[in-house]
Amino acid sequence: MPRENTRHRVAIVGASSLRGKELKQVIEDRNFPAAEIVLLDTTVPVGTLAEAAGEPTFIKPMDRESFDGARFVFFAGSADEARDNWKLAREAGATIIDLTGALDHAAHAAAWIPELDTLLAPPEHKARKTEGSGIFSSPAPAIIVACMLSAALKKFSPARLVILFFPPVSERGQLGIEELEKQTADLLLFRPITQVIFDAQVAFNLLAGYGEGARPSLAEMRSGIAKGIAAYSGGRIAVPAVQLVQAPIFYGYAFAAYAEFAATIEPADLGGALGAAGIHLVAEDESKPSNVSVAGEARIHLAHVERDENVRGGVWLWGATDHLQLAAANAVRIAEELLAPKV
Repeated sequence: MPRENTRHRVAIVGASSLRGKELKQVIEDRNFPAAEIVLLDTTVPVGTLAEAAGEPTFIKPMDRESFDGARFVFFAGSADEARDNWKLAREAGATIIDLTGALDHAAHAAAWIPELDTLLAPPEHKARKTEGSGIFSSPAPAIIVACMLSAALKKFSPARLVILFFPPVSERGQLGIEELEKQTADLLLFRPITQVIFDAQVAFNLLAGYGEGARPSLAEMRSGIAKGIAAYSGGRIAVPAVQLVQAPIFYGYAFAAYAEFAATIEPADLGGALGAAGIHLVAEDESKPSNVSVAGEARIHLAHVERDENVRGGVWLWGATDHLQLAAANAVRIAEELLAPKV
């Protein structure tokens, strides 16, 4: 947390989105030094009643004046909102933190996972946060999970690391949630199902791909995650293989990971390295983490490391995280690190 007493004007673009709402709550819960939280959105009418820091407020218009005096502008809504408005925020002198991924290319945003600074901190990465453009990217939850696992296991030099993610429908925003809700009700009532977002049946199903009309496709999402992991690793850690299977769940990102080492390594040693990287390990006598059990938690939760029965040196990891909390907490951590006194 920053140790300075100055309070700052903060703007959230996409405040009515799932990410925007979670971000606002995290800013308040972490006692971030915000003198004012300005809520901006293009998907709801200007003047819509909202709340920030326990006080009633309104959704404000998206224009140049909205960013005046803002120390930080978080883009938490759609990629289009970020691409269309980041220059206005930059012209106002704000530091930008993007959660949409749209500014990685549009504005050459510097991706940052502060939790990994003690494990992956070559000089060039440190320079990016002190001498960069003032435009930062908080990576997608799956990228954070993959990079944290890879960094934690780095000292054991895994021969391979494979991660299978089960993304929730809330990765597609409120519309994804509403479609799963309606599909579930339609199927139970033997009615034709709605397939606008996924162009496929998600309810009571597991999908390795969406219908042809869905964009982005599951393959495009996988490609974006894989490229994001490779870009962030920058050769500093082994890049895992990744795959996605769409699960019929509303919230929470579950994943299974397989790691293989040249020699047998004690699960306790692996657990110690994972815990040191900021990952929460559930005790052996406790239930394994699930998308339900991690709700409201900003950390990645892992079950006890299990050996593979047939492959010497192979281990399995099962984990889950509240993807909205993880993404919001990482974005706020970026702002906190930027405010922290330089040592």
